[in-house]
Amino acid sequence: MKTARAWRPLLLAVMALGFSTDMAVANETAAEIRQARSSLEEWVETRRVISKEKRDLALSKEMLGERITLVQREIESLREKISEAEKSVAEADRKRETLIEENDQLKKASAALAHLLASLEQRTADLLGRLPEPIRERVRPLSQRIPKDSEETKLSMSERFQNVVGILNEINKFNREITVTSEVRKLPDGTSAEVTALYLGIGQAFYTGSSGTIAGVGRATETDWTWESANEAAEEIAGLVAILQNEQVASFVHVPVNIK
Repeated sequence: MKTARAWRPLLLAVMALGFSTDMAVANETAAEIRQARSSLEEWVETRRVISKEKRDLALSKEMLGERITLVQREIESLREKISEAEKSVAEADRKRETLIEENDQLKKASAALAHLLASLEQRTADLLGRLPEPIRERVRPLSQRIPKDSEETKLSMSERFQNVVGILNEINKFNREITVTSEVRKLPDGTSAEVTALYLGIGQAFYTGSSGTIAGVGRATETDWTWESANEAAEEIAGLVAILQNEQVASFVHVPVNIK
């Protein structure tokens, strides 16, 4: 009995030790479980984050790829536009060179025309001095526009050409006609008389007085238009004028003519 009583405290101690050990093991196991659970949760979260990052990366990669494709298309479009612009610039340069050449040619042609026009104006002015008075009066509005200095005039070349052509047309028209006019002529004795003048174009003319005793012949010289007395041919010249005015039957009339 004593032996049994002696072992009871020891047994209780052992049981208490075992219980404490079991508690410690249980606590350690619980901690490990919690640690494992925490690690698992962290692993799951990490996998979730990795999965999300992979999805985001794939999406970003796809978007980046599309962006790269778009940029490449824009680059290609810009290259095409640059190529077209270069072609346009080259074409513009060629056209510019062509226009410069044409402009140079036009300047040369304009200078040649200006020289020709100045010569025509001078020759026309010289011709006017050799014309009879009726045609000079007819073209006076035009002849007054002939510039004295071709370098100082404000008229354009086209206006000056039209002016010269207008004068020459009137002169040519007068030269194809027989013109009869009433004029006052200065006679060799210093007196003046009203006469009837007859112009055969611009090369020859006659005049006769109403008395039938005075007459004259007009002609163009190298520098001007001159009148000469021809009283000895007064009757013939008066007859010529009468025929042209339908005052006398047409017939052959001998009048003094100077042909050069």
